[in-house]
Amino acid sequence: MNGVIVVDASVALKWVIEEPGSDTAAELQGQTLLAPDLWLIECANALWARVRRNALSAADAVALFARLEGAPVRTMPSQLYVAEALQLAGDLNHPVYDCLYLAAALRENGVVITADSRFYEATRGSLLAERVKAL
Repeated sequence: MNGVIVVDASVALKWVIEEPGSDTAAELQGQTLLAPDLWLIECANALWARVRRNALSAADAVALFARLEGAPVRTMPSQLYVAEALQLAGDLNHPVYDCLYLAAALRENGVVITADSRFYEATRGSLLAERVKAL
């Protein structure tokens, strides 16, 4: 894939937690990747949720997060995209935090790659469908 690829937390987590799609997610790491800084917060929250369910130790969560911090993602301030994300959220009837990734893709002339089926489905049938690709 050429151009800017915006990855969301659902993809990034697959870099450190083995689950369906992890191999495909890993292949993206050789591309030019970008994400609003929210991705790290969402990843930290997902790791915490796994700790809470006793699926991961707190120490392992911290170690996995450190690996994510070193991932080849150009992290951009969310503030750059939040106004557009709010507009997109209204247009798509979908949460602002997911639309933040789409706003970044639009502004940076790229596409979002996501493993979040609800986010992907929210754009189907809209003019934005070509900007959101399923992992």
